[in-house]
Amino acid sequence: MGRSLLAALISGLVFGVGLALAGMLNPAKVTGFLDIFGLWDPSLAFVMAGGIAVNMGGYLLFVKGRKPLFSSSFKLPQTAQIDRPLLLGSALFGVGWGMAGLCPGPVVSSLLLNPVDMIIFVLIMCAGLKTGAVLKQRL
Repeated sequence: MGRSLLAALISGLVFGVGLALAGMLNPAKVTGFLDIFGLWDPSLAFVMAGGIAVNMGGYLLFVKGRKPLFSSSFKLPQTAQIDRPLLLGSALFGVGWGMAGLCPGPVVSSLLLNPVDMIIFVLIMCAGLKTGAVLKQRL
């Protein structure tokens, strides 16, 4: 196993454990956060704020002017333009997350805990990703 693959595996494990500790493997957390007129659960906002803080810190410490450990360069977006595909993709992601109450990260993490229910979502998610890639090429 290459060093970059091992680094990705460790990062994914840390991410999955973090999701589990934060309670984000429970779809009720997402629906509780989206239910602003009912029994609103703001805990997801704190998880998001924590994720933003960690990413900002990592960016400032490691990306600015340094070379990654297992690659020749960081793979960062080349544009900051907010365009139609970005808005459409974001809207579709948000609608899907809201309708299913499931986000891809927690679903992949939940595969070990509840494989029967989650595998259906993963298969549909993969089909959607493939469909999106095909549509992007044709359009």
